Amino acid sequence: MAAPADPQLLLTLARPMLYGKYRGRRIIDLPEPYLVWLARSGFAAGALGQTLALAYEIKLNGLTPMVIPIINRMSE
Repeated sequence: MAAPADPQLLLTLARPMLYGKYRGRRIIDLPEPYLVWLARSGFAAGALGQTLALAYEIKLNGLTPMVIPIINRMSE
């Protein structure tokens, strides 16, 4: 049986990107082609890499419309 998901993990998707062309944009709002490029290049180690990988999986599986309202409610 899988461990229960941590709802606070979704809040990490509301954090701003720290560097690069998309600096300041929420991680969940990064364009899918950028996340695909990062996935092919290899996500960075650590918390930021894990958050980017989560955003990639959400977008890859078409879950963005379901996740964004949850993130918006949680971060109010």
